[in-house]
Amino acid sequence: MRLHFWGAAGCVTGSKFLLEAGDKRILVDCGMFQGLKARRLLNWESWPLPPDTLDAVLITHGHLDHVGMLPRLVRDGFSGPIYGTAPSLEVARIVMEDSAKIHLEEAERARKEGYSKHDNPLPLYTPEDARAAIALFRVIPKDTWADEIDGLRFRFRYNGHILGACFIEVELRGKRLVFSGDIGRREDSLLSPPERPDVADILLLESTYGHKNHPHSDVEALMASHINEAVREGGVCIIPSFAVERLQTVMYLLWKMMISNRIPSLPVYVDSPMGRNVLELFERFPHWHHLPADDYRRMRRQIRVIKEYSETWKAIDDPRPKVVVAGSGMLSGGRVLTYLSQLLDRPNTRVLLVGYQAEGTRGRKLLEGAHELKIFGKYIPVAAQVDVLETLSAHGDQSELLHWVSALTRPPQHLFLVHGEPTSLDSLRVKLREEKGWNARIPNLFDIVEIPMD
Repeated sequence: MRLHFWGAAGCVTGSKFLLEAGDKRILVDCGMFQGLKARRLLNWESWPLPPDTLDAVLITHGHLDHVGMLPRLVRDGFSGPIYGTAPSLEVARIVMEDSAKIHLEEAERARKEGYSKHDNPLPLYTPEDARAAIALFRVIPKDTWADEIDGLRFRFRYNGHILGACFIEVELRGKRLVFSGDIGRREDSLLSPPERPDVADILLLESTYGHKNHPHSDVEALMASHINEAVREGGVCIIPSFAVERLQTVMYLLWKMMISNRIPSLPVYVDSPMGRNVLELFERFPHWHHLPADDYRRMRRQIRVIKEYSETWKAIDDPRPKVVVAGSGMLSGGRVLTYLSQLLDRPNTRVLLVGYQAEGTRGRKLLEGAHELKIFGKYIPVAAQVDVLETLSAHGDQSELLHWVSALTRPPQHLFLVHGEPTSLDSLRVKLREEKGWNARIPNLFDIVEIPMD
């Protein structure tokens, strides 16, 4: 058996792991690289193996860094099934359609405004490519062993993090492989705690926050403090948010704060077409989350969800103190860039970061104190106050990752740490050795590891 590390190796984004066993090739996740330009350029490179030689794709969940390259994989020759849970595939559909639209719009804008070095900039993929990938989706219920692939079986198990997210167990010739995907929080406003594997002969473990523990703080009090300060200054609080689950959590918290008078009843705009579509999935999949139906309906009545881009400009021009929740969470694209292009240079603007900021993204640059951001080909001065709320992260921290693996009845024979930056990976490696006596490996991008099956 061979494991190919095509992504999320030595970095957080671009999750792709190829399992090669005998004549079978199974790809687990097919995510897009984000952040540093050197990594983003990898999205344009040829595949290490021809896509038409792959038998199937399994997806852990629908985030862009786990499914964002499926349209390109299909365009380049893959025609097999793409398996996932029903909500994960619905999230993936929304994410891919939105991504294709953004790539098309950005290519057109770059062509018109001339800020690309290419005379005819092209999109990474098109809406037609996304639709071709969606046509290959096949639903597998969670907790059900599936034997659709000859010679092995697999199942999806609940993992928190976002709607539909699971870790994947694969059984092959008496060995059990576990692909952790992204592991959620033990305490979450909308989701249940992650389930945990009891056996993992071979384990690929995410390490996003392998180097630290999230603070235990009253997140509503912290959010209210930032928002109330923006109100006192007559400004706007912009909350860049990931469209899947984080945006819905932020909406829910804002609504709770308004009805409990922790913040005044002020205009709250939610501006994310993708987030709006994901919000509707909470109605379709009620057993995957904790948001009561009555609260959902009341929240939707009180918070304005923007539909058209023209409404974005009306929200910007609204002179009242307000809160704007807009995608994307790492400022890599989406409607939030329009708000920042107009409001980032104002001292009474507050930007509240509530999720992971990958290296090389605009969000990371803001977090590290950048004095200007390049948006739509122009440099915008940063006069706004920038704050961060790590308590709202959808990723388990070091203690939660250690808890997740503590249910294993025996040590993994092979343990690989993935989906983390170098400091996080090495910190978790050391912690696992000290507390568990386990030796973990940190693969490099495009490494191929051969594992004996006897």
